[in-house]
Amino acid sequence: MCQKPVSDTLPGPGVDGPRLPATSFDYLNNNVPTYIKDFIAAHPECDNTPQNNTITNDGATLGRVLFYDKSLSINNKIACASCHHQDKAFTDGLATSVGFQDGHTRRNSMSTVNVRFFKEGKMFWDMRANNLEAQTLMPITDPIEMGMHSLTEVENKLRSISYYPGLFKKAFGTEEINSDRISKALSQFLRSIVSFRSKYDEGLSNNFANFNAQEIRGKQLVMQFNCVECHSDLISVSGRKNPTFIILENSGFNTGNGSNNALDELYTDNGIGERTNVARDMGTFKMPSLRNVELTAPYMHDGRFTSLQQVIEHYNNGAKDHPNRGIQIPKGGYKIFTEADKNAIIEFLKTLTDKSLLTDPRFADPFK
Repeated sequence: MCQKPVSDTLPGPGVDGPRLPATSFDYLNNNVPTYIKDFIAAHPECDNTPQNNTITNDGATLGRVLFYDKSLSINNKIACASCHHQDKAFTDGLATSVGFQDGHTRRNSMSTVNVRFFKEGKMFWDMRANNLEAQTLMPITDPIEMGMHSLTEVENKLRSISYYPGLFKKAFGTEEINSDRISKALSQFLRSIVSFRSKYDEGLSNNFANFNAQEIRGKQLVMQFNCVECHSDLISVSGRKNPTFIILENSGFNTGNGSNNALDELYTDNGIGERTNVARDMGTFKMPSLRNVELTAPYMHDGRFTSLQQVIEHYNNGAKDHPNRGIQIPKGGYKIFTEADKNAIIEFLKTLTDKSLLTDPRFADPFK
């Protein structure tokens, strides 16, 4: 598609102007397969889009520009996208992310894919943001991540950049730039990044005729050993149906059956418990999606595991006896997986990779 600058005037500080299509990309049609559409229609609660911020093409376009614009950091060095790379399923490949002054964040960068379909709606590993709209502004004023001193400072900076008034007008009807609109546009863009075009999704339409024997075995093991209880919806799992790998009921909160993943007996970072100061929340964290997990290493909240092999070995032989350990995880681990089993699980997990996501121009950097 032919692209042209949204403005011929000088760009703002620290960046070149974005190059956008003359007609906005379609952010409403995301090639979601029928089985996912039907599931969402039957369970609308899994879509955390608020009524006052539904996705529009112009709103998501503005959000895309904001997401990639380093002008949102104090020194024009860091964008939201600096910690969420498209080719890594919107993670950054680091154990902990690097901020505007080369400082490191406390936790691993979570994928921003399919955040729309997280029923609880809360964001970050400790779920401290009540919704996506709140989450999008927090890194901008974080003293390690992007370093802006206040949201007012952010608003004033964007008002001085030539391409933003027109983009805000297209998205919201007037040129007014404020933090509420910034958060809404970013949230629209992030909710538009959905990923259901994997080999697994194709397999659901042909009874997995496209799977080889190793992938079929891996799928059986993932379901047999209850991985899907934490990483998919319980409705499909309890009905012994093929999982959607949409996280619906199990969010990360310990509701009585444990949700700790047995990494340690004592945690230096207690996740949700650090925020709530409630015993049953200690050592618990938001449940990450397994979709595109092949691309999102390193793993866990602190990025301690560099490979899927290490993750599976943890659940096989390394599970610690934490008081909030999930009931799905035996003390010490399953101690049953052979090397063939572990390889089969990994090959199945790779079927959850959506390769089209990695090059979809709707989600690409508009400043390149």
